Amino acid sequence: MAENLDCVASNLLCTETTNTCFDDLDCNDTNDVFWVSLSWHHKNNQNNIQHPNFDNNRSLMGLPLQTEERIREMIEKERDHLPKDDYLKRLRSGDMDLRVRRQALDWISKANAHYRFGPLSFSLSVNYFDRFLSIYELPREKTWAVQLLAVACLSLAAKLEETEMPQLVDLQVGEPKFVFEGKTIQRMELLILNTLKWRMQSCTPCSFIDYFLTKINDNQHPSATSISKSLQLILSTIKGIDFLEFKPSEIAAAVAISVSGDMQPQDIDKAMPLIHVEKERAMKCVELIKDLSLMNACANVAANASTTSSSVPQSPDGVLDAACLSYKSEDITVGSCANYSSHNIITSDIKRRKQERPPLSQSGI
Repeated sequence: MAENLDCVASNLLCTETTNTCFDDLDCNDTNDVFWVSLSWHHKNNQNNIQHPNFDNNRSLMGLPLQTEERIREMIEKERDHLPKDDYLKRLRSGDMDLRVRRQALDWISKANAHYRFGPLSFSLSVNYFDRFLSIYELPREKTWAVQLLAVACLSLAAKLEETEMPQLVDLQVGEPKFVFEGKTIQRMELLILNTLKWRMQSCTPCSFIDYFLTKINDNQHPSATSISKSLQLILSTIKGIDFLEFKPSEIAAAVAISVSGDMQPQDIDKAMPLIHVEKERAMKCVELIKDLSLMNACANVAANASTTSSSVPQSPDGVLDAACLSYKSEDITVGSCANYSSHNIITSDIKRRKQERPPLSQSGI
């Protein structure tokens, strides 16, 4: 059972003040990740190739290649960084609002794209978001609480993965319904850290994909095209709730199989022991990817990325129009993305506006 806000209100307290992180926000009157991730990967790849110390011990994602021992450790520990077991059931049953989750993830993807953060930041943000909601019950009547959670999750992930970070207030790009002060976001970050027991080095499918692609392809380092297709597939699955059924290693294995062409059954049988993932689970995930027609979307986006700069869409909206997942209740279908509002950073005037709120005694916290 998720913790109730009233039961753990003390977790929201800051040592310098008796206010909670839900008391002092600034307010004003929500798919884009892949394009930036592709650009990020291309830049990373170019930097590696040009760097004098680049060698085959580094992946095309700019990270050291994982050893088999490290992969085994990650697979053993990945369950410690997953949402609670009943989280997916609660989402499917309607106990938790799917629309709220989708809107929060839409905003995270836009902000991630705006600041050109990498796919690891997006993946970690969603991991923190889902894990927190599976444990902690936010007050439903306070619609701004989920937006605050989304901002704090992205901030924590970016601090872990990125070399440059905007100010917390400036992180709130686009046209969010609510805008929060930096100190409010920091208090929410602390609540997330305490709720997740400071276990922030989560494994995501991105953590495994280089190693799995290498093993599936007879220890040949994956091409830039394979990495790009893999990232597109991984990022396309993150927003859908059905993939919450699988562990990150299982999703990565399914993605590696999917992008490796027409693998024969004997090839799959040979590869599975090398990546330490159950074949049945990986193949079930492969079938789900096929059902969603994500492979066709991947091919379309990869083709767009290889065209001349004059034909490349100038924003993530154009790219993800072919690959975005649209959701209705529990059903997941492949469709066209709705046009989003512009990705402008909030102005100083908006930041200064505050919404009148009832006193703490009337707020129910």
